[in-house]
Amino acid sequence: MKIPFIIHYGLHFVAPLFIAYFFFKSNWKVVYLIFICSMLVDLDHLLATPIFDKDRCSINFHPLHSYIAIAIYSVGLFFKKTRVLCIALLFHMLTDYIDCYL
Repeated sequence: MKIPFIIHYGLHFVAPLFIAYFFFKSNWKVVYLIFICSMLVDLDHLLATPIFDKDRCSINFHPLHSYIAIAIYSVGLFFKKTRVLCIALLFHMLTDYIDCYL
C-alpha cells in the first residue's frame, strides 16, 4: 500500500475514533458515527467529471469542499447542536487538504 492511501484513510477512519473516544468519552460511539457519516459530504464528487481524479485537490473544487462551505462549517462550531457535526466536517476538510500535498 502507498503511504498517502494509508494517511488518507487513517485520517478518515482511525483518527476520528481517537478524537471521539478521547474528547467525547461519554458519547464516543455516537460522535464516531457522526464523523463517519460526515463523509457523505463526498457525494459532491459525483458532480465532477471525472468523478475521481487522483491528482485533483478537492478543496475549493467541489461545492461542499469550497471555502464558502468551510466558512459555514466554521460558523456551526458556535452552536451546540451543530458543533460535533461541524468538527467532523472540518476534520474531513483538513484530511482532504493534507491530500492535496501528498
